Amino acid sequence: MLRLPTGHDSLVTTDFTLEGIHFRRERHPPESVGHRCLTRGLSDIAAMGGKPVAAFLSLALPHDLAQAWVRRFARGLIALAEKYGVTLAGGDTAESPSGILADIIVVGTVPEGKAILRSGAQPGDRIYVSGELGGSAAAIMQMRTRPKKKLNQQDYPRHFYPQPRIALGRILRERCWATAMIDTSDGLSTDLAHICEESRVGAELDSERIPCARIGKPPREVDLDLALHGGEDYELLFTARPSQRIPSQIAGVTVTSIGRITRSKKILLLKASGATQPLAPRGWEHFRK
Repeated sequence: MLRLPTGHDSLVTTDFTLEGIHFRRERHPPESVGHRCLTRGLSDIAAMGGKPVAAFLSLALPHDLAQAWVRRFARGLIALAEKYGVTLAGGDTAESPSGILADIIVVGTVPEGKAILRSGAQPGDRIYVSGELGGSAAAIMQMRTRPKKKLNQQDYPRHFYPQPRIALGRILRERCWATAMIDTSDGLSTDLAHICEESRVGAELDSERIPCARIGKPPREVDLDLALHGGEDYELLFTARPSQRIPSQIAGVTVTSIGRITRSKKILLLKASGATQPLAPRGWEHFRK
């Protein structure tokens, strides 16, 4: 039973974490898998400017999975839950015929009628994104191209231990700065398309302003394609009125202006040469051929 504050709306989100899709047991420490599992839900709550309250976890596990793996998974998930004051309130366990499946449900609250939706963007609004993009996708690319090389977790922190932008989302909501918002779990191009579809608008992004992540030692910038289409960065993508001054840093997180909302239903990418090209949503989508 959850007792939510009077005058608040409840926020509920659910996400799968599937072995072979979202993680590989031989490449991801159990603590990272647990952390990332909860991050998926917390990031959705952050994207509406909400406060997370409780989480429910259902696990399907192979019968031969070592108990030590489960303990370490729980340790990673609970450590993140405690950081944000979230109670692990229940769930379920079952035997899986093959592979690990985790379903996380996160419940949050937001003052009544104040949730930031995807449908509030208007022509002329500026487009902003927090942090850097492409770091998680770069780690996945390294795993694919060098399957036998173990990645240093410290070189790819946004992949192994991403941080949900709870404080940033709350400030954007409290100060009425964001008109629409989403997290970049599926990639900038795909998540921007979700905002444009829900708001019935188009967008133009400036390729020179996309904050590409810097990874490795010495640090090197990821390709623009990874920043545009790579997912699982869990940054916040939001729009704001052109008259609204948005600080370059909020809650300790860098915020970058990367484009504008347009009346056209098209999404365009402005190149350094001044030419524009269509930007198709090429982030993560299940069931895509």
